[in-house]
Amino acid sequence: MKILVCIKQVPDMESRFKPDSAGVWYSDTDLAFRMNEYDEYAVEQAVQLKEQLGGEPEVVVLSVGPDRVVEALKKALAMGCDRAVQVQDPAAHLKDPWQIASAIAAYAKGENFNLIFTGLQSQDRGSAQVGVTLAEILGIASVTTIVGFEYADGSVTVRRELEGGLKARVQLKTPALVTCQLGLNVPRYPTLPNIMKAKKKEILTLPVGELLHEEARSVTASFYAPPKKSGGIVLEGDVAVQVDQLLDILRDKTTVLR
Repeated sequence: MKILVCIKQVPDMESRFKPDSAGVWYSDTDLAFRMNEYDEYAVEQAVQLKEQLGGEPEVVVLSVGPDRVVEALKKALAMGCDRAVQVQDPAAHLKDPWQIASAIAAYAKGENFNLIFTGLQSQDRGSAQVGVTLAEILGIASVTTIVGFEYADGSVTVRRELEGGLKARVQLKTPALVTCQLGLNVPRYPTLPNIMKAKKKEILTLPVGELLHEEARSVTASFYAPPKKSGGIVLEGDVAVQVDQLLDILRDKTTVLR
């Protein structure tokens, strides 16, 4: 059995983002990067399945991006993945979801993976399109937003999170792809011995040009912060006083009562 986990390296979401010189994405200067949170759940579920099956499956972790994504791959290896693949692309941020999925599919087609795990979405772009597009290109079944996972005899049973707190139970045969939601499991922290073992594991580097032959189907036209809003006003006192204050504000600063 072979398992693929697709991960992305993203900035710490507490960072202060600024547009890059082209104005189409954020500048990565002075940003701290980490593995996408949703993808940590995908890695953990793949490793748990490997452990469930006695260590027999091979778990491959893949990331598309510049050389810094190797750090995210190393973390996945330390969590229990067997080998890693970096699709080297310094301009990955300019690729749309179709292109990213196409590049991954070009690699995956020759590997015959039984299961593919991805995060539900990336924390920076948030398109939630790469996983399902990858499944479509490969012609395999897929299910999204999973919060429960079971595997037995070539069949996958998952629980999906729906709107309003509802859940759905879905069964599908392998090969299949699932996208992982927060709460699916508790991602492990790599131990020091496993971090040391990860240093000996293979990381294959493939130039994106060897895999990607598709044009973008959507283009990010601009990246910008929302305009700053003026501070709010807190009205205090009893209700009657607040009503008078509000009427005064509406008369003086708006056209509502004119």
